[in-house]
Amino acid sequence: MPPPSGMRALLALGVAIIAALASLLLNGDVQAALVVLVVAIAAVLVATGGGDAQPAPLPAILAPPPPDPGIGEVIEAIGEPVLVISNNSVQAANRGARQLLGDHILGEDVRVAIRHPAAAERLLNPSDAAPGAPIHLVGLGSREQRWEMRVLRLSDGRRIVHLGDRTGSYAAERMRVDFVANASHELRTPLASLLGYVETLSEDAGDDAATRNRFLKIMHGEARRMQRLIDDLISLSRIEAEKYRLPDQSVRLPALIEEVSTELSGSPRAADLVTQISDVPAVLGDPTQLSQLLHNVIGNAMKYGRDGTPVTVTVRPEGESMVRLTVADEGEGIPSQHLPRLTERFYRVDSGRSRSLGGTGLGLAIVKHIVERHRGRIDISSVVGKGTTVTILLPVQRVS
Repeated sequence: MPPPSGMRALLALGVAIIAALASLLLNGDVQAALVVLVVAIAAVLVATGGGDAQPAPLPAILAPPPPDPGIGEVIEAIGEPVLVISNNSVQAANRGARQLLGDHILGEDVRVAIRHPAAAERLLNPSDAAPGAPIHLVGLGSREQRWEMRVLRLSDGRRIVHLGDRTGSYAAERMRVDFVANASHELRTPLASLLGYVETLSEDAGDDAATRNRFLKIMHGEARRMQRLIDDLISLSRIEAEKYRLPDQSVRLPALIEEVSTELSGSPRAADLVTQISDVPAVLGDPTQLSQLLHNVIGNAMKYGRDGTPVTVTVRPEGESMVRLTVADEGEGIPSQHLPRLTERFYRVDSGRSRSLGGTGLGLAIVKHIVERHRGRIDISSVVGKGTTVTILLPVQRVS
């Protein structure tokens, strides 16, 4: 292996000095010896500078900054879709963008990569007055998805395109709007009935005792309906507010079911209630909310089951970590297309029948939120003509 460049320079310098001394001894001329020495040193410097030696590093203040990592590496660390556009072509795209738009988009025209008219209009309009403002893209990826696109221009003329998935927030907003609209409708209907009967009673109908009593009975029923709806709305709001706070009380479901059965003893179908309770461990829960859950589920089975058929409440262990609660009726059943939506607020399979039986449309929504707060699971199965079964799994209280 050849010696390093520094060692070669020292050897060459030594040879130059020896050559100068030899010239001095042979010729006795000091000036000639100096000339030989200077020329030799110059030759050494030239030779060593032109070889494979590296130039001395510049001072830190003069050295150029280290190169930035590639922009592709930077955007790859971002979870949501990000693209880099150069001259209206896709120069780089992260994994999120490739999954949404396809691996073929690299190098493609942006109008082909993002197949959406609103996106193409923004990206191909360099004189956009608000380039950083978001635009909303409906149907990109799938028909139900909602995306928010933002475009930022870099100093070198390239543009960064960021696509934010807003499908979840859009769905939440739609649920909020629907909830307000449904709640307003459910309150407005009995209120309009009350106002109509009050106006009628204030006229000649109030003079007839039989008519007055019949109207007052209807008004009382409508007022109770409004009260039930308001109570359920307040209850749902409270449960949602406590959604992330885990219940911390020990609850014995058999004792709670017996208590609820006693409270329902005044129901016309109380005699149809059948309980099958096994020895189960206590669950970690909120007794008030679990009582409300039982009232809603058992009450629904009594309302919609056929007269004279049993409403069966079963409690048994489910492995070592869960307790299974099942409430089954033998009613008309529910068509399968309705089952996924039964726990939505104000969703009804038969609106007229539900209202006539005093339902608010919030009972199963409340049950679902109570189960979620208790970190449990709910399942509803039904066979048309045979009946409906609601199954709830609740975690047992662990002994520390």
